[in-house]
Amino acid sequence: MLSQIVRPLVRTQIRLLANSQATRSTLISTITQWLSYLGVYAVVTQLNASSNKIQVSLTVGKPDSCDSSDWQQILNNLERNSETSCASKLSYEEMTPKQQSKLQRLLAYIIQVGDPENAVNWDILYPQLRSIDLDEYMLAGIKSALKVPQSLDQLIEGIDPDLAAIALPFAVSIAFLDRRVNPHEDRTLTALFNAMK
Repeated sequence: MLSQIVRPLVRTQIRLLANSQATRSTLISTITQWLSYLGVYAVVTQLNASSNKIQVSLTVGKPDSCDSSDWQQILNNLERNSETSCASKLSYEEMTPKQQSKLQRLLAYIIQVGDPENAVNWDILYPQLRSIDLDEYMLAGIKSALKVPQSLDQLIEGIDPDLAAIALPFAVSIAFLDRRVNPHEDRTLTALFNAMK
């Protein structure tokens, strides 16, 4: 997964902070630098150490890759009162059987294209999928869906944004299981991202 790839960088930053004579300014710089890698412009407005934790307040500007209309919609959503803005997104349990099936088939597809030359070894794959918080019901559906070839175009056609939003983080985690993203996986992740718009 991506977290395993960047851990050495994180450890380096931690050692830098531990040995710095200017820990506050170094941490502020580190936070803004790491967010800038994601195209996010952020300013640290407050930083305190309390109860064995570091509390950080940020002011964040529109990310480089964010469409202006999407950014404005985010701001509008945040300005609404808390009752309307706290509506939760669709959860796996709330999905219809058809949506659950599509999610299972999407995740099976990204597994299939991750190594298209080799058959999937479920005994090796199963614990990896469990590690990214896929429940047993979803895993059973994925295992079943792996038995037949899947078509990205058919899976993406008519997919609703909520389902794409649920699928994308799982798909990213699955794509990074082997610490690389091939062109087929990239196409799938891009299609899911675009379906969220």
